[in-house]
Parts: sequence; structure tokens; C-alpha cells
Amino acid sequence: MQGADKAVVRRREFAALLGEFRRTAVLVPLGDGAGPEGERGLLTADLGGVRFILAFSDEQALARYAVARGEAAREWVYQSILGARLLDVAVPAVGVPCGVALDCADGEGGMVFPPVCGIVPDAAAVDFDADGGLGGAV
Repeated sequence: MQGADKAVVRRREFAALLGEFRRTAVLVPLGDGAGPEGERGLLTADLGGVRFILAFSDEQALARYAVARGEAAREWVYQSILGARLLDVAVPAVGVPCGVALDCADGEGGMVFPPVCGIVPDAAAVDFDADGGLGGAV
């Protein structure tokens, strides 16, 4: 298979994964309430100037994350949220470049949905230029 053909296949595979994520309810832990108002927003992590909402496909995936952090003994409060709602509503509400990390303790078994066009709304995408469409700085 040629390089261009492989790229097309990988794009299709990713599009299928994205569609499945959008249709699926995932578990999103709430933060510890250490914010200025004591609020318990969605649990996030920052990486390379991008914030990621941490989501998990099931309680076992969340438990693996808790163990990896050395916090298996603590109570993890979470919400069940549709993937599409995370990408379309929660990501833009963050106010900084933001994506979603699914099953982040699972290495290659996890998935990252970055804040780019086609994944999040254009207004929240880091590669969207309002004057000319695609092409903004990443």
C-alpha cells in the first residue's frame, strides 16, 4: 500500500473512532474542588499549552488511572457525558485550547481528540483562521 493510500485509510479509521466517541457516553471525573469558589469542574490536565478533559470509557479505565496516579484509595466522583457534548459544549467552554484525552492511563489503548477543525467546533480549534478557514497556528 502506498503512503498516500495508508494516510487515507488512517483518516477513515480515525473518523470512525471519532464518530463512535461522539455517540458514546464516557465517564468524566470531577476535580477536587480546589478552585476559588470550591467548584468541582471536569478533571483536566495540561500538556504542551493545551488543556485536555480527562474521560474514561468505563470504571475499570478510571480505576487504572487512579492506580497510576497513586490515588486508588480516594473516592472518584464522576459524571457520565456523551462524547459529542464534551467536544461540542465542554471544550469551547474551557476558554483555552482544549481537547479530550480518553483512557489516558492505557498507553496506546488510549485516544486523544485534539482541539482541531473536524473534531471540535471551529471557534475552539487551534488550526482555524476566522479570516480564511484552515491554517491558523497550532
